Amino acid sequence: YQLKILVIGLGYVGTANAILLSSKNKVVCFDLDENKVNKINNKISPIEDKQVSEYLSNKDLNIKAVSQFPHD
Repeated sequence: YQLKILVIGLGYVGTANAILLSSKNKVVCFDLDENKVNKINNKISPIEDKQVSEYLSNKDLNIKAVSQFPHD
């Protein structure tokens, strides 16, 4: 059973949590910084962290990042 998790903010805490949670769950990250969003979506770490970089490039993660939500 996979949870759907929303992580707000792609700083050190948000990014590390999102990466770990996305190995077993569906994670959507929200951040206003388009650069950070694009990095996550291109499997590049937006923070200086060796383990986060390794997870993004080597693990099958269920993660995507957005900078805005669709308006219904």
